[in-house]
Amino acid sequence: MSGREDDAPLPVSDVFFAMLRRDVRVARRELPFFLLRTTMQPLLLMVVFGYLLPKMGMVAKGYTATLLPGVVSLSLALSAVQSVSLPMVAQFGFSKEIEDRLLAPIPSHLVALELVTAGTLQGLLAGLFVLPVGRLIMGAIPGLGFSNAVQVFSVMLLGAATFSALGLLIGCAINPQQIGLMFSSIIGPMIFFGCMYYPWKGLDSVPVMKYAVLVNPLVYVAEGMRATLTPGVPHMDLTVISFALLTLLLFFWWLGLRAFMKRAVT
Repeated sequence: MSGREDDAPLPVSDVFFAMLRRDVRVARRELPFFLLRTTMQPLLLMVVFGYLLPKMGMVAKGYTATLLPGVVSLSLALSAVQSVSLPMVAQFGFSKEIEDRLLAPIPSHLVALELVTAGTLQGLLAGLFVLPVGRLIMGAIPGLGFSNAVQVFSVMLLGAATFSALGLLIGCAINPQQIGLMFSSIIGPMIFFGCMYYPWKGLDSVPVMKYAVLVNPLVYVAEGMRATLTPGVPHMDLTVISFALLTLLLFFWWLGLRAFMKRAVT
């Protein structure tokens, strides 16, 4: 025999899933810190706006039907974008861990895809954690139902993938010295103008703002969660939401992959 079977290269799919299992194992080991980091703010929002203020009569009790989907979308989005962008800033910066990933016997674009896939899974985890905890914190929520479980999961998956792809773009575009800029100039405005606290149709009285916020991907995740979790609250058409999220996912993936490949060869 001219060669050994052990010398045969591993299939690309085996390498891809081996890298994914490694990231999942790392995330599982750091699960308490991950949940604390990514869900503390959403949970505090629900305690204040979904429990304390309704108890004090300062907001209508029915407001929780608007708030819960928004907070779930926030948790999902923050987790997905941070799970990709923050490690990538470090890996392309001082740790240089990205070089180890790029040495794997797998095309570079699949390395980027694995990072986005891992971020998507972490975004889903955060959203699925916050949803039942939020229900416990805020109590009975008018119109909340899980009969559309498949649609709920589909919106969460699309939203997590979209923000994970956005995290790839941000992680390749921002230097370690500028990491604070991401939160002050990108994440902050995205939260306040992402229709998290209010439904998009509520902006009918401010038409300029109603259409300006459509550039914000969080709007579509929040509206999608309302359409599937609390359909009694005014919301966008689910078909429009799905199309917008899919378009944004492909757009962020295209830009993020270009940025990743550019950084990978430098």
